Amino acid sequence: MAAGEPLRIIHCFRSPVGGIFRHVRDLVEEHVRDGHQVGILCDSSTGGPHEEKLFEAILPHLALGLIRLPIRRAISPSDLAALYASYKHIRSLKPDVLHGHGAKGGVVARLIGSALRVNRYCVARLYSPHGGSLHYDRRKPVGQIVLRLERFLERFTDQLVFVCDFERRTYEEKVGAPTVPAEIIYNGIRDQEFSPVATRPDGADFLYIGMMRDLKGPDVFIDAFARTERSLGRTLSAVMVGDGPDKPRYRQIIDERGLGRRIRLLDAMPAREAFALAHVVVVPSRAEAMPYIVLEALAAEKPLIASRVGGIPEVLGAHSAALAVPGDANDLSRLMLEVLSVPDWQAQVMPRPEAFKSRFSASVMASAMLALYQRRLDRPNSKLY
Repeated sequence: MAAGEPLRIIHCFRSPVGGIFRHVRDLVEEHVRDGHQVGILCDSSTGGPHEEKLFEAILPHLALGLIRLPIRRAISPSDLAALYASYKHIRSLKPDVLHGHGAKGGVVARLIGSALRVNRYCVARLYSPHGGSLHYDRRKPVGQIVLRLERFLERFTDQLVFVCDFERRTYEEKVGAPTVPAEIIYNGIRDQEFSPVATRPDGADFLYIGMMRDLKGPDVFIDAFARTERSLGRTLSAVMVGDGPDKPRYRQIIDERGLGRRIRLLDAMPAREAFALAHVVVVPSRAEAMPYIVLEALAAEKPLIASRVGGIPEVLGAHSAALAVPGDANDLSRLMLEVLSVPDWQAQVMPRPEAFKSRFSASVMASAMLALYQRRLDRPNSKLY
């Protein structure tokens, strides 16, 4: 394909929530602006009112349409029906690039792309794990199955794309050294997001924003908040923003510990709206790849405390004083105390805005991704399956 010729790109992923959905939306907007045609295939049973608004905003950009089918998190016999329905629809769209995000999205993109290749149709098959199956423990039977499937699926892959070096290293440790081309392209955020968000006059001390599930550490946040109050000898305030399966349990924990008046639980909302609700953003995850909330908070010039997991040290710096031990409420509380008591903590610890923007903007990410698509189409894998 000639360089500069418009591409037909379809992104495949399961759950239209969180970082993967954000990543895809940013790529769509940037690539459509450059004159390419883009479509999305994802699950129809995940998401709520917040995600529906995001779909409404992105839909006018999708020249190749929005395909929503039931795709379960766990492997299920219903996957075969969804896969066949996806194949029929995608075949009619004649894509140049199928880019799978997350484990299920990677399966869909690579198997459908390979079915098209069997019929002598040239399509590039890319896969970005985004954590996904890399969270599994290879010492456990289900982990062995999932990670062996990842290795098997490499033969249907033209390119692996990692969002950070941590994700690349994890893939090598759990799956093995890639047998296909692999590249790191950091997540990035839109230029208009690189501006400060002021805290409201009635803003809380701390903000948790993200999925309400144990992997993201809301329970660690609640525990650390309570410890910080005890250490200071005075009451504090916090806001927790997000939706998820464990939200009722966190509400119960808050009530049982007598924190109901000091920790508010709110439904999911745009990140920049949430940033105005509190002074300090806390990301207490037990596991991550490259979380967008860290990038969004830094672009909004908010003080940030985060767990030392995934690609977060690649953003804040390997020796950053803003990094806490994962899952350790004592260590997280120590940092919460520091950010409240150390003068100029933000200026001393947070990355410089100019250097941060030059590395983690959506325009940089999308340009690198587009160049990668073009290289894969210019030098296609010789395998037809």
